[in-house]
Amino acid sequence: MTIHVAPVASPEACPALVLNADYRPLSYYPLSLWSWQDAIKAVFMDRVNIVSEYDREVRSPGFSMKLPSVVSLKSYVKPSRHPAFTRFNVFLRDRFACQYCGAREDLTFDHVVPRSRGGQTTWQNVVAACSPCNLRKGDKMPDQAQMRPLQWPFQPSLSQLHANGRLFPPNYLHESWLDYLYWDSELEP
Repeated sequence: MTIHVAPVASPEACPALVLNADYRPLSYYPLSLWSWQDAIKAVFMDRVNIVSEYDREVRSPGFSMKLPSVVSLKSYVKPSRHPAFTRFNVFLRDRFACQYCGAREDLTFDHVVPRSRGGQTTWQNVVAACSPCNLRKGDKMPDQAQMRPLQWPFQPSLSQLHANGRLFPPNYLHESWLDYLYWDSELEP
């Protein structure tokens, strides 16, 4: 089946918020979103329920459907108890600030104990660092470079990431999502 999208607004501007079967987002940071194509595919595969729709419609010769703006999984997925180690989550833990100078631009990953000296890529050894600080530190140990992190790296809990995430809400929140997001209230771990 070929689906044609009316030229009103780009369908790429219509992601679907994905909720677990208990109507909580699969993840907050980053926010669990699917492209309109993935959302429609999940509807046809009977894996999700449509909770809310955009005004935007997609059509084929014998079919039309409003794009889903919120979908919920039909089967519950047990959430992870520990946040995944990702670049985004390291930046979120460190509040999107260089852990050496506090800059917020041009962030990179820095291994406190350099990999060349046996340091590993783990929560306990990686911090957000701006490019100038990362280059200045190079493969030196913090004391050798006279650059100690403002906050020593640690593995955050989900509630710590949620607390930091409320300081940096997403740039785009569709009005149909607001009942399922808790940017101003306390989130459960």
